[in-house]
Amino acid sequence: MMNDKKKMRLEYEVKSSPKILFSFLSTPNGLADWFADNVTISENIYTFYWDKESLRAQLVAFKENKLVKFQWLDGETEYFELEIIQDEMTGDVALSVTDFSIDEEVQEKELIWNNQIGMLISVLGA
Repeated sequence: MMNDKKKMRLEYEVKSSPKILFSFLSTPNGLADWFADNVTISENIYTFYWDKESLRAQLVAFKENKLVKFQWLDGETEYFELEIIQDEMTGDVALSVTDFSIDEEVQEKELIWNNQIGMLISVLGA
């Protein structure tokens, strides 16, 4: 149930241009490089594959070089959002991750995201 889950926001510094970073957040090939083992897309529905599990999500928000938001289609109302934030003064780029978790799993979810974003940064060579 969504009510039991708390919104969590994590932010990561990423040494990459927003345009390059965005391709890794919004394309099946890019997402398969760091987020899932494989990703397919059909009519705005992305299917994410990990080992023997797959989850489907609809792309519900898309701002070029800025933001993607995926709504899970497994009956829950939760989503995850990846937003690129660029500091206008310094040009520094950060990736903000919004996700949901029950209290008992917040630390585990943070570790998963830290690991995934670590993979992303490694793939980017950033």
